[in-house]
Amino acid sequence: MADIFELVLAVDLRDELSEDELTELRWHLGLGPKPEMLHIVTGFSFVYEGDDGAPVVEDRPEPLLGSHGEAYKAGGALVSVLLRRRDGRWALTSRQEIHPDEFDLLGELLGWLAARAGDRHLRFDGGVDLGWTRFHESRQAEPLVVRDGAVVWP
Repeated sequence: MADIFELVLAVDLRDELSEDELTELRWHLGLGPKPEMLHIVTGFSFVYEGDDGAPVVEDRPEPLLGSHGEAYKAGGALVSVLLRRRDGRWALTSRQEIHPDEFDLLGELLGWLAARAGDRHLRFDGGVDLGWTRFHESRQAEPLVVRDGAVVWP
């Protein structure tokens, strides 16, 4: 059995994003090329065993919400969209399949998004609602909340 979760983001971002931030966000969503410098999520450590048996660490940046096409475990399609709203804000929607091994890196991006989310996403307890998650075999979705800059994972 695979530990795969469905992640759905539905968030409106304030209009204060710089061009560099938009470029990197589009890359993370699979909607544009990788920028020269990464500022939102900067470290993508990949560790493997070298020929001599010692661990080797490489930096392998990959878009964190960039899957598009059919979902393998959760059903339906994997997509990411970023649109400019008429009021100047940005509307971001993404549906992805994620593994718990991805929680740390993805958490960095989600924390960044939460800090830029519109007021309607703010919760009474100080958290920020970004969408929801659910284990791929479950019908019950859980809120995707960022509290104090950290994602509250299932």
